[in-house]
Amino acid sequence: MNLEGKVRIPSGCAIAAMISKKGSRITGEAIMNAMKPMHDRSNGLGGGFAAYGIYPEYKEFYAFHFFFNNREARKSTEQFLKERFEIVQSEIIPTRKIPQITGEPIIWRYFVSPLRSVLKNLQLAEDEFVVRTVMQINTAENGAYIFSSGKNMGAFKAVGFPEDIGVFYKLEEYAGYAWTAHGRYPTNTPGWWGGAHPFTLLDYSIVHNGEISSYDANRRFIEMFGYKCTLQTDTEVITYIMDYLLRKKGLTLGEAASVIAAPFWSTIEDKKDLADKEKHKYLRTLFSSLLVTGPFSIVFGFNGGLMALNDRLKLRSMVVGEKEDKVYIASEEAAIRVMEPDIERIWAPTGGEPVIVTVEEGCTI
Repeated sequence: MNLEGKVRIPSGCAIAAMISKKGSRITGEAIMNAMKPMHDRSNGLGGGFAAYGIYPEYKEFYAFHFFFNNREARKSTEQFLKERFEIVQSEIIPTRKIPQITGEPIIWRYFVSPLRSVLKNLQLAEDEFVVRTVMQINTAENGAYIFSSGKNMGAFKAVGFPEDIGVFYKLEEYAGYAWTAHGRYPTNTPGWWGGAHPFTLLDYSIVHNGEISSYDANRRFIEMFGYKCTLQTDTEVITYIMDYLLRKKGLTLGEAASVIAAPFWSTIEDKKDLADKEKHKYLRTLFSSLLVTGPFSIVFGFNGGLMALNDRLKLRSMVVGEKEDKVYIASEEAAIRVMEPDIERIWAPTGGEPVIVTVEEGCTI
C-alpha cells in the first residue's frame, strides 16, 4: 500500500532558517518556499516566521506585535502603553484574506520607546523594563498578547500551514538579513495563534522541533526570576532560558548551548583541557535546572545572527548548508535545496554542537 503523504510523524515539526553574513536583505519568499517540501511535518495547527532587519526606518524603537481579541482589549492596552512608552507609530499589520487562514484576531503593531521618566522612577534598564511589560500584558491584560517585542525584527505567526501563513502576512514584501520559520505539529498542547512558533522576547526568537520532557523543572526555575509561561506550549520556556542566560547572566552563546544541551558527565570527565573541563562542570552544576531534556532541534535568532542546536543525542533531524555568504538551516535537506539549489556545502551537526552564524563585523544590519 502506498502511504506516501498519508502518514504523519508526531513531534515532526518543520524548522528552517537562512542568514546573510554580509547583512544583505533577502525577501520572505525564499523562506516561505522552503516550508513547502516539509508540508507533511505540520498539521495546520500553527506556523510562523521571524525576520531580522525588516524595520530599518524604526530600528531604534521596539516593535511590539500584538494579538487582540477585540477592540476593547486594544484600547485598554494602548492606554497602558501610553503611560509607559512613547508610541511613534501605531498600525494594523497588513494581511491578505485567504481561505486557508480563518479566525484571525486583531493583529497590530506599535513602534515604541520607553519613557525616560518612567525608567528613572523604576530604576530599570530599558530592556528589563520591556521584558516586564511583556510579562505583565501577557498575564494581566485580558484579550491581549505581545508576540514580538524586539528592535528591527518581528515575528509573524498564526494557526495554519506555514506556507499559507507567509502569504497571509505578505512576507514577500518584507526584506531582512535573517529569517527563521516553523511548521507545527502539536502533540500535547493546543493549536492557537499565541501558541504558534516562533516564540520571542526582545530580539530573541526560538523555533523548535521536538518535545521538552524537562518543561516543568525548567519552567519552575525560570519563573523564579520574573518570567511567566502563559502561551500553553513547552517551547516558550526556551526563549526565557536564553534571555536569562545571555542577558541576565552574561553567558556567551556557546556557554548557553552547553547549559541547555549539557554534555554528559562522562563526556566532561573525558575532556583533556582542564580549563574546559572545569568550565563545563561549573555550568552543569550551577544551571542544572536549565538542562533541556527530550528530543529537540532549535534555531535561536538574535540581532546579528542565528544559532542552531540539537539535543545531545540528536533525536531530531537538522542539516546546515552554505554558499558564499549565505547559511541555511532546516529539518530536511530538501528545504535547503529549495532556498539554494546550487548549495556548495551541506552537513548535519552532531548532537549538542551549536552552529553559530553572525553577520560580519562592519556590515550594516
